[in-house]
Amino acid sequence: MAKLSTEELLDQFKELTLLELSEFVKAFEETFEVTAAAPVAVAAAGAPAAAEAAEEQDEFDVVLESAGDKKIQVIKVVREVVSGLGLKEAKDLVESAPKAILEKVSKEAAEAAKEKLEAAGAKIAVK
Repeated sequence: MAKLSTEELLDQFKELTLLELSEFVKAFEETFEVTAAAPVAVAAAGAPAAAEAAEEQDEFDVVLESAGDKKIQVIKVVREVVSGLGLKEAKDLVESAPKAILEKVSKEAAEAAKEKLEAAGAKIAVK
């Protein structure tokens, strides 16, 4: 098997969905007995976030503004996008809108989450 360069690996990861990438990370952690640092999914943005915004932004927050008419569909997508949430936690998160769903994620991950949630009927803001 030929070795892949870092760029080739990144290109392969860019083609994965968030769910596939999450499964890969779990398999990687199990195989190599390591733990990847997980971002905090539900935390209030404080004053440090405003200071970071002045710099070039490379981390984004996905904020659920409202669930819209299809609340059940939005809850399902929230469970898919935010790993580790149970049905009750996802429901509570959706009902407490406006609320940050993902924090400090890459632009690509934020756009992918926004696309999925808007397709389910939610109103989303990326900050």
